[in-house]
Amino acid sequence: QVQLVESGGGLVQPGGALRLSCAASGSIFSIYTMGWYRQAPGKQRELVADITSGGSTNSADSVKGRFTISRDYAKNTVYLQMNSLKPEDTAVYYCNAVWRMYVYWGQGTQVTVAS
Repeated sequence: QVQLVESGGGLVQPGGALRLSCAASGSIFSIYTMGWYRQAPGKQRELVADITSGGSTNSADSVKGRFTISRDYAKNTVYLQMNSLKPEDTAVYYCNAVWRMYVYWGQGTQVTVAS
């Protein structure tokens, strides 16, 4: 069992930056692939970026060059650094942990990009 708690969301102006954090507890953090997903109103949840246990990363084309995912094994935490934010990045952002058939989700944190 893994518990995921996101933080760092909020309201930011276009062009601004935010860093999301996801603290994991309850299991061996290092074995999980960790990901960030987002869901905008009326849209399906989509992958933003993920990072494997070995540190390999993958990100959606829409955020390449703007968002960076990283993980701190000592703190059991995964981060999403979001730069050059656009209004279309507005969504609830969810942290995700996957290992074999086990999938866990956080409660989500709202990110709103507006002037």
